[in-house]
Amino acid sequence: MKGSSKRLTLIPTLQYFKYSNAMAKEIELKLKEGDEAPTFTANANGGGKISLADFKGKNVILYFYPRDDTPGCTKEACAFRDHFAEFKQKGAVVLGVSVDPVKAHDKFVEKYKLPFTLLADEDKKIVQAYDVWGEKSFLGKKYMGLHRVTFLIGPDGKIKKIWPKVKPEEHAEEVLTAL
Repeated sequence: MKGSSKRLTLIPTLQYFKYSNAMAKEIELKLKEGDEAPTFTANANGGGKISLADFKGKNVILYFYPRDDTPGCTKEACAFRDHFAEFKQKGAVVLGVSVDPVKAHDKFVEKYKLPFTLLADEDKKIVQAYDVWGEKSFLGKKYMGLHRVTFLIGPDGKIKKIWPKVKPEEHAEEVLTAL
């Protein structure tokens, strides 16, 4: 019994280690608050194309996330889903962006009943324009990937707020507070 209690103590520690290292470090972005938000057009879940210009006059929450249906990305998407009515009430639009294809977005939206649009940036034009694609590391291994960053774009098309370091489960509430 003594050995099993040690294991129970170690498991949460290892889980904390795993998730704390997986969380993105704050990155240095070229874009700053007050800058004009880069324009874009991209394929969206459910078919069709979406442009930033489609939402002129509204607050746009543009959140970048690494990959559909992974633990952190699912927590973040579900938090935006759970607060979606509040975002809508405040007149804000929520757009998620990853480099996953539309087909993956469609499955993710269906599985978790996400009420907002996910954009497929397979050619990485949007992630590069917003400077959120770059070197990452996990357990000492370096690779290129998408950083978890959110931009609040105002009705005038300017960046009102940037969150360069995001805790997936708490982030939607942070964004709501800023609206």
